[in-house]
Amino acid sequence: MNLYDGKNKDLIFQIKLLEKILLKNETLKKLLDKLDEYNLENYYVAAGAINQTVFNYYHGYPLDSFIEDYDIVYYDNDTSYEKEDKIIKDIYNLCDDLNIKMDIKNQARVHLWYENKFGHAIEANSSVEDAIGKWGSTVTCIGVRKQKNDFIVFAPYGLNDLYSLTIRPVKKNFTKKEYDKKVSKWKNKWPNINVIPWDNN
Repeated sequence: MNLYDGKNKDLIFQIKLLEKILLKNETLKKLLDKLDEYNLENYYVAAGAINQTVFNYYHGYPLDSFIEDYDIVYYDNDTSYEKEDKIIKDIYNLCDDLNIKMDIKNQARVHLWYENKFGHAIEANSSVEDAIGKWGSTVTCIGVRKQKNDFIVFAPYGLNDLYSLTIRPVKKNFTKKEYDKKVSKWKNKWPNINVIPWDNN
């Protein structure tokens, strides 16, 4: 579900704060604007570019520090390589002036190649939101997009962990080894994050 329900004042505040922080990252702001123009359906900018912008904000770093790529995820029942490749090329052409690396994936076809890349099979995702909800840690499972004048947030585990810089495992498609490697890498860059060990959750 979308985190925003228009009623809970705490959630409204958290979403407005997230929008304020993320749009201070000029690269992310431009990317969101361009994707809104492209009008891709069922998509989010998600994962690292979102939580790492917030990590940078609370560490006093430039907001685009350490962001290796920008994850753009969408869901299309056409799982052909050719269709996904066309969308990847379209978005890269659209965002050529941003000079950033993007990881663009149709979440409907991830299960087709996941085992070859990561060594263990996963079930097919039923939606882009289903996919986001399995991404290793609660702060990674966040996606945003601009839709005309609206700022849309999907965060199935809420935003409390993000704002408290708490890394909490999501034990779905991730393994302990993958989680430990990621949090170790993050801790070296953002020393104020609080890591919940895999076995303590």
